[in-house]
Amino acid sequence: MKEKAVITAAITGSIHTPVMSPYLPITPKQIADEAVAASEAGAAVAHIHVRDPQTGRPIPDVNLIKEVVTSIKSRCNMIVCITTGGGLGMTAEQRLIPVSTFKPELASFNAGSLNFALFHALDKYKKFKFDWEPQYLAMTEDFIFPNTFKSMREFTTIFSEQGTKPEFEVYDSGMINNVAFLIERGYVKKPVYIQYVMGILGGITASPENLMFLVDYTKRLIGDFEFSVCVAGRAQFPTCTQSLLLGGNCRVGLEDNLYLEKGMMAKSNAEQVAKIVRIARELGIDPATPDETRQILGLKGIGKVNF
Repeated sequence: MKEKAVITAAITGSIHTPVMSPYLPITPKQIADEAVAASEAGAAVAHIHVRDPQTGRPIPDVNLIKEVVTSIKSRCNMIVCITTGGGLGMTAEQRLIPVSTFKPELASFNAGSLNFALFHALDKYKKFKFDWEPQYLAMTEDFIFPNTFKSMREFTTIFSEQGTKPEFEVYDSGMINNVAFLIERGYVKKPVYIQYVMGILGGITASPENLMFLVDYTKRLIGDFEFSVCVAGRAQFPTCTQSLLLGGNCRVGLEDNLYLEKGMMAKSNAEQVAKIVRIARELGIDPATPDETRQILGLKGIGKVNF
């Protein structure tokens, strides 16, 4: 275990729809306010998506992103990690615009293609707030989230030009091999930062054995890396705790899980951050500050972003 761990708050994401929780932040103000509150609770990083303020649908609007990230930066020192996953169905060009526009210190980088499935949520939800919600979920039964070797190579070029550190989103073990290939070809330099994304239908399930395997496989294949874990659904806190025990970092937030504990919805991202911080401190681990996180991950610094 380490003495310091990086805590990331994934504020709103593009998975959950408004019917699923009344606490899901939708507007730029809500997203920025949630990020700042998460920072005050101990998160060093805010992972940012934006949504249509009227309907809550994930959209690639750079003006909304600018409103969010500038608001966060004006109020706290936390690291802003902008998504390049975007929303389901966005083009690679749309997904890259925030990196080339805002030059963030950190941005997500999806490390391979997968069947990114949300359609099974329709078994639970029958009535929706907006017409787009059931359509958005249903289309994922026949949807591949594309991250080809060509697009990944192009992403590495843009990231490198902007001095943005990739946060490699690894949904399954084959994607570790993809990252190793990018390193071998010289597109990415070590040490890399990997986030194991567990629990998405189409990717690896969340279990202690699977996380142990992913970490061991990455050690054997790559060697020099930092890792974090995020989990879709109820295994979020147990698996994030395991990550801390293994010397890793962790991500919580309403993008990944809408609950604080069994049967109790999280009313904010900050509640989830406060919970994982309490768990970490019980293990003798303190949350890394934003500046400590910049050192741990080798980031360029907040003075070199374009927002």
